[in-house]
Amino acid sequence: MTPHISPAAGVVVHLRRARDLMDARFAEALDLDGMAASAGFSRYHFAREFRAAFGETPRAYLTRRRIERAKDLLANVNLTVTEVCMLVGFTSLGSFSSRFTDLVGCPPSVYRLRMVQRGGPPAVPGCFVLAWGRPGAAIAEKPGTRPPS
Repeated sequence: MTPHISPAAGVVVHLRRARDLMDARFAEALDLDGMAASAGFSRYHFAREFRAAFGETPRAYLTRRRIERAKDLLANVNLTVTEVCMLVGFTSLGSFSSRFTDLVGCPPSVYRLRMVQRGGPPAVPGCFVLAWGRPGAAIAEKPGTRPPS
């Protein structure tokens, strides 16, 4: 006998698929059509159901995830605010700073300064962070080395 899944629970399963997509690929250019397609809904039905299930629009959720990641980078990595902006999926420094300020309560540069003043962990050099995006390639490019198996 197969377990019965209520229609509402079935919808949430599909919405979680889209939310997982946003969590995994937040730095990419995700649009409402792509997110809705990952859930198997039309864009308008998806937007309504997502808000009903999670209490915020898909765009607000994606923006919040990007800002959460930006906070982590600003507190722990030696990158410029512009580099952080681009790494988390924003294409405009102005919109990034504005949304960051709205959600966090201070501009990104002030947030970073506060984290440094609190004695946070030593900053990871930006070159390491950028290399993390392509871990095998950095090793394979060095002459006389073999990529890890």
